[in-house]
Amino acid sequence: MVDSLYPAPDHPGWQEWRVSDSARFNHLVLGRMLVRLDDPHTARIRIEADDRHTNVNGVMHGGAILSLIDSAMFAGSTVITAKDQMRAVTVDLQVQFLSPGILGRSIDALVEVTRETGRMLFMRGLVVQDEERVASFTGLFRKLS
Repeated sequence: MVDSLYPAPDHPGWQEWRVSDSARFNHLVLGRMLVRLDDPHTARIRIEADDRHTNVNGVMHGGAILSLIDSAMFAGSTVITAKDQMRAVTVDLQVQFLSPGILGRSIDALVEVTRETGRMLFMRGLVVQDEERVASFTGLFRKLS
């Protein structure tokens, strides 16, 4: 059992990923995060893009997209490995922004664990809205325990 995953009965096939304290960054900045396995190696993490995620141009702020990616790597790797990855830190994150994220639509981070060692987790993925690619990324975690 993973302590950060909860049933999402209003979204069949999805689970809700939460940190233990709703006053933390993830909940305050990103809002509700839904997660599911698309296949044994790929997790899909979804948020709803709303006003708190926008910049002065009315599209998703790059920092909000980066926050989604970083948080999605924790949620996604937890679902893929079936181990709570909360005791890890991001040591590298490379992101390429491809198109703007649009307000009022769900936005998904697709996370794939490409390799896991005793201390490290290597990941890559895409951020998408419907069929539009918003960003691509690679990331690396160091497990603390």
